[in-house]
Amino acid sequence: MAIGNEGAGAIVMGLVYRLLRGAAPAGAALFAGGCDLRHSAVLDPKGPIALAQRDLLFDAFFVMLVVVVPVIVLTLWFAWRYRAGNTAATYAPKWSKSPRLEAFVWLVPSLIVVAVAVLVWRSTHKLDPYRPIASAQPPLEVQVVAQDWKWLFIYPEQGVATVNQLAFPSGRPLSLRITSDTVMNAFYVPQLAGQIYAMAGMQTRLQLLADAPGSFVGRNSMYSGDGFSDQFFEVVALAPADFDAWVVKVRQAPARLDAKSYPALAAKSQRHPVTFYSAVEPGLYDSIIAKYAHSGHAQPAAARR
Repeated sequence: MAIGNEGAGAIVMGLVYRLLRGAAPAGAALFAGGCDLRHSAVLDPKGPIALAQRDLLFDAFFVMLVVVVPVIVLTLWFAWRYRAGNTAATYAPKWSKSPRLEAFVWLVPSLIVVAVAVLVWRSTHKLDPYRPIASAQPPLEVQVVAQDWKWLFIYPEQGVATVNQLAFPSGRPLSLRITSDTVMNAFYVPQLAGQIYAMAGMQTRLQLLADAPGSFVGRNSMYSGDGFSDQFFEVVALAPADFDAWVVKVRQAPARLDAKSYPALAAKSQRHPVTFYSAVEPGLYDSIIAKYAHSGHAQPAAARR
């Protein structure tokens, strides 16, 4: 039995309608899940740096909505106003130009670009990762080394080190000196600060602070090989007394980290467990940077500060 063009069109439209009707609930569920702040670390800051970065994201978003919302509204209005069934709408396909339209099309986006540029410029200097956080308490310094595929944290003041666990007292600034003993990595704790790169033979800096005690997730946000997907580390903000107790616990660990034991730690490993070192050889962090000096990647000591 032959099916006419109208019958075929009706069948196709019926199939499309059924697909859309079935996809609508699934799409709504996915949209609702994506808006759940519990699963969006960037939108759930726990420190002043991450909060300022989230606010910057929102500010830029709302500024750009000044263009996006009118375009969406006008697109829907034009489609309805000039539909084929509306014979009352004026059809004037031949026209040369409209000064008002040209001014709107060029001036408004230009103002948006300028506004976003000023916003980002000011925030870039305000949120400089090298800029110390103003606080009555001195910052806690931690030296960070990216490895395959784990993170080493050295506490020079306490004389201890950990692997895949970064602990520090809440309410006290944390000053990180970051390098890599392998390919380029990116240090990132979304709820506390933005990401910054870790590069062999070089040192970058990052300042962060946690408003209250809590546990967070840090990771390498740049692909670095086979173990990249599991290169997470624990970030624990503790009350000052609890941090002191944590240091005492680490100092009781049997392992020590020095130039002889370090190569075994630096060897490639995946899903490395949290490990404590009760003592660290002085200058180990600087020696990790210095060993790349022959390749021209190392920074002078003054530049690293």
